[in-house]
Amino acid sequence: MRPVRLIVYSDYLCPWCNVGSVRLHQVQAELGGALELEWRSFLLRPRADPERTLEKFRTYTQSWLRPAAEEPAAEFRVWSTDEGPPSHSIPPHLVAKAAASFGADAFERMHHRLLRAYFAENRDITAPETLRALWLDVGLPGPELPRAADPEILRKVVVEHNEAVDMGISGVPAVRAADSDAAITGAHPVEMYRRWVEKIRALE
Repeated sequence: MRPVRLIVYSDYLCPWCNVGSVRLHQVQAELGGALELEWRSFLLRPRADPERTLEKFRTYTQSWLRPAAEEPAAEFRVWSTDEGPPSHSIPPHLVAKAAASFGADAFERMHHRLLRAYFAENRDITAPETLRALWLDVGLPGPELPRAADPEILRKVVVEHNEAVDMGISGVPAVRAADSDAAITGAHPVEMYRRWVEKIRALE
């Protein structure tokens, strides 16, 4: 039986995407090779906001206490550093896709590292120096980081975002089966994801 493939639209600046990532990876770990996850870009903040100050951002991160309470396995810390505020959604997506050019394992390492750096370590994952440090943290070669500046990678990020918007997706995480345009939005319980995958498998 071929694996079930779920496509996940996500943003590295979204706290509920951190929750969704933990839960979907838990289901994937349970099912082993029976579930494949394909992460696609969604841009909650497509452009920089010059009005956003560090003080305002710190206040906003108080809202992370809710997803932290709902999913203890997802790491969160209300912003306590002097980094940031993050500029916009695009930079971490570019680096994640550049990592993917080294293979699925490299992408997964970068995917997890970006989420942990932002939500647990309070590092600005839109800052070039931070992204370079994370790139090295996951064992990728420093001279290859300029791959993230490839216009084709930016094009892919924008195409994936527009694809989601065209399907009516306005919030993330949003998950759909690879052969369907109907997406489920929100960070749902592990059991719901598990039942959904098992139902898809039963129909094949």
